[in-house]
Amino acid sequence: MESFIQTIAVYALPVLFGITLHEAAHGYVARYFGDPTAEQAGRISLNPTRHIDLMGTIIVPLFLLISTKLLGGAGLLFGWAKPVPVNWSKLRNPKKDILWVALAGPASNLLMGIFWVLLLRLLLMAGVDIQDFWGKMAIAGVQVNLVLMALNLVPLPPLDGGRIVYSLLPQPYANQYARIEPYGMLILIVLMFTGALWTILQPFLAFGNGIIRLFL
Repeated sequence: MESFIQTIAVYALPVLFGITLHEAAHGYVARYFGDPTAEQAGRISLNPTRHIDLMGTIIVPLFLLISTKLLGGAGLLFGWAKPVPVNWSKLRNPKKDILWVALAGPASNLLMGIFWVLLLRLLLMAGVDIQDFWGKMAIAGVQVNLVLMALNLVPLPPLDGGRIVYSLLPQPYANQYARIEPYGMLILIVLMFTGALWTILQPFLAFGNGIIRLFL
């Protein structure tokens, strides 16, 4: 029981702030390109309480942690926050700017992964054991943010990767592609339970790991 509580403590901050920064980044970039909706809703904030979703930020990550602990092995730990409201029509160039608004979330997770790597290096230089609490948290921070980045880059609406694909496609094809969105989360769940999701994530994780290694 004590070990499980320690695991929750190790992952709590990385998950919470990885998700928070992800959503805040969407809102900040949307404001930069002309849409003040997120700012008006108070969502361009690093205050986690403004972004917490009971199911996505607490229940799902906790369930996945418990499952991993009971079944053993390396589970896929992820979650989500309340989506930042974006009024695409208020962007100065909606079709083009959607790309940057969508990309902001995964990019923030990559930056957070780099932050945790640099923190880990500082801890090791200070003589902290990698198996100590803060060492484990730094490693968890890298892992969680790489998974959040990779998951959101999956080219499936309404994920960020789906928005990116929509922005890059010619309008007639983009309209057809957008029709997938109502079924996107169901497709994602099926991919997760069949194990196919992990295969899809591998190229994105490899890319993130490649960037992270530059800072090791």
